[in-house]
Amino acid sequence: MNTRTGHRSERDTSADTLLSHVAEFEHDIEQILISGDDVQAKIRELGDRITEDYRGRDLLLIGVLKGAFVLMADLSRNIRLPLQFDFMAVSSYGAATKTSGVVRIMKDLDRDIDGKDVLLVEDIVDSGLTLAYLLRNLRARKPASLEVCALLQKPEVQQVPLDIKYRGFEIPPVFVVGYGLDFAEKYRNLPYVATLKPEAYAHMIG
Repeated sequence: MNTRTGHRSERDTSADTLLSHVAEFEHDIEQILISGDDVQAKIRELGDRITEDYRGRDLLLIGVLKGAFVLMADLSRNIRLPLQFDFMAVSSYGAATKTSGVVRIMKDLDRDIDGKDVLLVEDIVDSGLTLAYLLRNLRARKPASLEVCALLQKPEVQQVPLDIKYRGFEIPPVFVVGYGLDFAEKYRNLPYVATLKPEAYAHMIG
């Protein structure tokens, strides 16, 4: 089931912000798009689906660092199966708010995935170029199966077709932070997904 999120009410936004455990970030947040409660409810739903789909199989979760580490931790606790874990780190943003489209692998897998059932865990699908590159790279290693779980997708700016079997939310084409997503390595530990006020990043992008 696809879930498209729109603008939340001022009342909801204020309540979520006041509940934030990082008071120093509150003045940087423009709007909360997805509350922490909604994120956790969606992860429970995804965990239930993955549990049923992979029952009786050995599942390897591959997290795409750094953004997916929060999602992977919460998702894994909602998958009621024995799991194995590995990680890849890629770079396509740097300190910018838009992907460059140039993907560099900063950390590769620690194990062979030949013949394994693999679920790639991504925080966000923006242009889709990074994910498309990763899928090509992983398919060449001959896993038994390869699927994607992504918390967020921006369909309006996606440049390549992708089959995302486990999708959380569709969001507008805006830059977001929180729940693992950062700007200049900040805001990852916010429990919700939010947009930033322009003044929070104007000095970084000229």
